[in-house]
Amino acid sequence: MRANTFRERLNAGKPTIATHIHTTWPSVIEAIGHTGLYDYVEFVGEYGPYDLHDLDNMCRAAELYGMGSMIKIDQEPRGFLASRAIGSGFQSVLFSDCRSAEEARECVRIVRPETPEDDGTYGVATRRFTYMGHGGSTEYVQALRDIVVVLMIEKDGAVKNLEEILEIKGVDMIQWGGSDYSMSIGKAGQRSSPEIKAVEKQVTETALKMGVPPRAEINTADQAKYYLDLGVRHFCIGTDVNILFNWWKEHGDDLRKAVKGA
Repeated sequence: MRANTFRERLNAGKPTIATHIHTTWPSVIEAIGHTGLYDYVEFVGEYGPYDLHDLDNMCRAAELYGMGSMIKIDQEPRGFLASRAIGSGFQSVLFSDCRSAEEARECVRIVRPETPEDDGTYGVATRRFTYMGHGGSTEYVQALRDIVVVLMIEKDGAVKNLEEILEIKGVDMIQWGGSDYSMSIGKAGQRSSPEIKAVEKQVTETALKMGVPPRAEINTADQAKYYLDLGVRHFCIGTDVNILFNWWKEHGDDLRKAVKGA
């Protein structure tokens, strides 16, 4: 069984840096790995198409460079998607759309082993992460215990039930989702308003106070200072689709102007 490098960093109290990808092309993960700068890569599976073969191949690519892997999954079917992603080798699952402590508790149960002490629902499945001969072993059980569970705090209900959610054993990290939150309270598109930013700050400070690390999603290194000053030490920077769009837009516009002026 492979070591969960993401879990090891969390247990050691070390900061983590990741980046988002929408593409399923493993070579993109290899390019990220070549930088030697990222602790794990997050596949934002909620937002794009993929198949089960893609999940295996993405994990293989990450493992080549000693990187961890996270998948963000849809609200439904949570159980199936998380189970198959873990089976492919993903070391962390980011659950979207939780609204209550009951839902959050179920997310934890989905990834934990079905043993009397763990109260999980993940049984023995001979998938890629168990090869060869580890299915149902003590190492297999520990691998499931080590899966890093991250919850999006992005709905009005999750904010209202935040402390109850943070008290749940097995919730390892949270991620603020300003776009969903602003929409859920009837203020779509206002994620950067002072009111919504104040709620984000409250959520971040509450998580830190209760010992659950919050992670910040940023687009530039300069944006990290605000969160570092709050005490945040975990970041996910950039998204492949946005990076490409911004480059194409900037340089395409410059080239269009140059050609027009020639």
